[in-house]
Formats: sequence, structure tokens, C-alpha cells
Amino acid sequence: MKDLLTNEEKENIEIDLLLQAVYSVSGFDFQKYMRSSIKRRIINRMRQEKMEKISSLIEKVLYEKGFVEKLIDDFSIHVTEMFRDPEFFKAFRLKVVPLLKEFPTIRIWHAGCSTGEEVFSMAILLKEEGLYDQTKIYATDINEKVLLQAKEGILPLNQMQSYTKNYLAAGGKQEFSEYYSTDYQNAYLDAALLKNIVFFQHNLVTDGSFNEFHVIICRNVMIYFTGELQNSVNQLFYDSLCHDGIIGIGSKETLRSSVFSEKYKEIASQENIYRKI
Repeated sequence: MKDLLTNEEKENIEIDLLLQAVYSVSGFDFQKYMRSSIKRRIINRMRQEKMEKISSLIEKVLYEKGFVEKLIDDFSIHVTEMFRDPEFFKAFRLKVVPLLKEFPTIRIWHAGCSTGEEVFSMAILLKEEGLYDQTKIYATDINEKVLLQAKEGILPLNQMQSYTKNYLAAGGKQEFSEYYSTDYQNAYLDAALLKNIVFFQHNLVTDGSFNEFHVIICRNVMIYFTGELQNSVNQLFYDSLCHDGIIGIGSKETLRSSVFSEKYKEIASQENIYRKI
């Protein structure tokens, strides 16, 4: 007979059961997310609920209306800002935009778009380069709550000074304030920047491709995935890109050590921008 389980083993079993319960109730599969990241968010939820055992969360997922949505929100990552990592957008402007000018129409997929700040940044960049009117941007996220916020095009006013610095560092060509209006609390993006953006829910873990794209942007999302899931998502992106399509990933991510390293050519190595070959 096996000795009693250690506390760590019991905890891992509880996390497995909790993630299975979330998947069974909601259809959202977090079982291949990095365990360390998921565990931190579970502990934080337990603290908020004043619970001592992970198994107590399972009961709430199964029997408490609306609780599974809380966990899905906990597990979703919402870190974003306008022109985040300005050097990425500067490299995109200098090295990708000239390639896009070859196409009469352009389709871009922003996967894991959160509340939309980087999508809005791309819209501004393309407008300044004369490409926005011929572009359709598909912005997706697993979390319906943040998508509803993104569709509004409303930003916190207290962030605009920081966003302006990012915009200028990214090679912005106008006064950033030209792209929004304000009141005492919020900044409201120009409606013209939203007209070619479609926000909708898409789950990178379980959902397939829905179009062929010239550009796919998915930055600092896959760092929360296991290696197996990263490979699966990268295959989805590769299959979704047109011939010579462009992919941009996060500063903490890379394709160099993956099975996809030979399927792309580096366009901007420091900024992790690649072209499908």
C-alpha cells in the first residue's frame, strides 16, 4: 500500500480536479497553462474567498452561479498598454509596413488582445502609414468581459501621459492627443480608429483558425502555456498565415528554440517579428 500523499501531491491533485471542473462547467480549458501561474491565481482567489483548501473552490464552481466566471477572469491575463514595448511597434513600422503595402487588402489577427490597447496602437500606426482603410483587424480574447471593455474604446485618463511617451518612442508622427477626446476621468478614442476592428471571443486552446491572415500578433500570451500547448498554438498561427505572412510575439517569447524555427525568417530579431517561409 502506498504511503500517504505529500501536501504538494494533494495540492496538485486538487488543482487538476479544479481545472477539470472549470472545463466541464464552462468549456474553457486551462489544464495546459503553466502550473505556477495558475497556482498563484488560485491562491489569490482562495485568499479573497477566505478558504483554506483548493477543493473548496471545486464545490463553488459546481454549485455557485457565476463563480466559474470569476475563476476564468482570474486565469486570464490582462496586462497591456498603448504601444507596449515601443521598439516592437517601431520595428513593425520600419520593417513590416513596407511589405504590407504590396497588398490591396490586409487582414490582421490580434490574439489575446485583452482590453484592446495594442490593437488601438496598431490602428493608429496603420492610419499614419496610409494603410488603415484597407485593413481589417480581428481582435480576439478568451475573456468576454475584457472584450466588452475593448469595444468601447475608452481608456483611463491617468494613463495617457505614459501612453504618449510610448507612442513617441514607437515613432509616432502626429500629436497623440489628436486620436482621442477626454473628460475629467476617461479618454475616448476617435471612432474612426474603431471602424475596421472586429472584437470577438476566441479560445486559443480549443478553437481553430477562422481566416487567412497577412499578420498575426500574439504578444506575451504563450509564456503562460506549457511547451505542448505553445506548439499547438504556434501550429494554429502557422496554418492561419498566408504565404510570406508576418507573426509578432512577445519580448519574453521566441521561436528560435522551437520546432517552428526553420519555418520562419527573422525580420526583426530583437523585437521577435518573423516572416513565414
